[in-house]
Amino acid sequence: MFSRLISGAVYGLEAHLVDVEVDLSSGLPAFTIVGLPDAAVKESKDRVRAAVKNAGFHFPVRRITVNLAPADIRKEGSHFDLPIALGILALEKVIPSQALRTVLIAGELSLDGQVKPMQGALPIAMTARQAGLKGLILPRKNAAEAAIVKGISVYGVETLSQVVDFLNGALALDPIQVDREGLFGDREGQYLDDFVDVKGHAQAKRALEVSASGGHNLLMIGPPGSGKTMLARRLAGILPPISFEEALETTRIYSVAGLLSDAQPLLVTRPFRAPHHSISDAGLVGGGQIPRPGEISLAHHGLLFLDELPEFKRHVLEVLRQPLEEGQVTLTRASVSLTYPAQFMLVGAMNPCPCGYYGDPRRECHCTPIQIHRYRSRVSGPLLDRLDIHLEVPAVPFKDLSREGSSEDSQTIRQRVADARQLQIERYRGEHICRNAQLKPRQIRKYCEIGADSRQLLEQAMEKLGLSARAYHRILKMSRTIADLEGREDILIRDVSEAIQYRSLDRRSLL
Repeated sequence: MFSRLISGAVYGLEAHLVDVEVDLSSGLPAFTIVGLPDAAVKESKDRVRAAVKNAGFHFPVRRITVNLAPADIRKEGSHFDLPIALGILALEKVIPSQALRTVLIAGELSLDGQVKPMQGALPIAMTARQAGLKGLILPRKNAAEAAIVKGISVYGVETLSQVVDFLNGALALDPIQVDREGLFGDREGQYLDDFVDVKGHAQAKRALEVSASGGHNLLMIGPPGSGKTMLARRLAGILPPISFEEALETTRIYSVAGLLSDAQPLLVTRPFRAPHHSISDAGLVGGGQIPRPGEISLAHHGLLFLDELPEFKRHVLEVLRQPLEEGQVTLTRASVSLTYPAQFMLVGAMNPCPCGYYGDPRRECHCTPIQIHRYRSRVSGPLLDRLDIHLEVPAVPFKDLSREGSSEDSQTIRQRVADARQLQIERYRGEHICRNAQLKPRQIRKYCEIGADSRQLLEQAMEKLGLSARAYHRILKMSRTIADLEGREDILIRDVSEAIQYRSLDRRSLL
């Protein structure tokens, strides 16, 4: 006897349909799973046997063979439990086989028959819709994220018995509905950190506004307690609102990583990731036997904040160089090669020296020149070149801290940033980019033209600061952003001058 069900397997951010074929035959009792299963899939035979019995159904004492097709692709995860159990019950005439042909089924089973949550429900739902399936049967806690996909019915289940009753028509389940507009309408309250709390730091606020408007990477240098971390956390709140397409792409990464909750089926604000400096290179860019997304992919369309930048291992920081340029990371293993998106803003913060008080007028620095040089050299020149803005963040004087009155709030700044981003979206329509930081050299020549006086100023800055060609291009891109903040197409000399000052801590002066 033979039955076939449809399930899915996730590879990177993509999902593929998997046929779960179950065969019962005579012979000594055995339970075999073939089709390149990993350890979690092989162990499902014990979970399925216990779940079927404890749910009150008869488990056949016969030779059971389960094939996961296509057989030449490795299968991983525990979500094949539910389709395997239903395939066996279909052969036992507990449920009709025809009820399994138009739906995709996935979910892990506990020993008492409960259906437990899984990873990758969103990409599986997207693949099921593309394949023309009518519905999905998924764990209740994953149903909301899958229901984000339009055009397919998603049914959330909690027990194996509930699935059996639903397929037999003895239980009516309504498809899960998600209010997408309602999710986006509630996001204003999720911005907990506001620039209204920041005293002083007028130059730093301006630099962060420029950074957010063009998507430019940023490095802040200042003594302990000067406000670097506070400013970085508030930078996430002035980024332009995330679009539905961006939210869906980012949510898919979180779905694969298993970081979504049933209360948050869709990420409606841009992600803010702040890993500890003890993180490994695999944790930062992704990795594993079957590569999983790392912090740079979890920060996709958002912000990655690396506090105490020199404390990160140097080889960990160096792996950022290629993703910063290409906007994606490719992870290659012996059996698979996967590409994850990584279009993020990098914000770093560091002290000027090991003790933190070099250049502070109020505290004396006890570090030797060689100690300062060794500390700052932990951040390589090539990585500094990829950080558009180098910003000094001095300690705030008491008179600014104690001054009455509030600063400009994040909502006001965010509106200016959103207006500048909209100009960029309209300008680069058809160029496959949406912000100034993504401009390539050919596009820089087209969209970042400057006058003779600006060119002369930039030439002098290149010679005095020892800037690289990459730094030259980044100054032009920042000049474009500064002009966009004022709604101008022409780049003036004051725009170039402001952009140059954001490179004042470049390689020669910093190292």
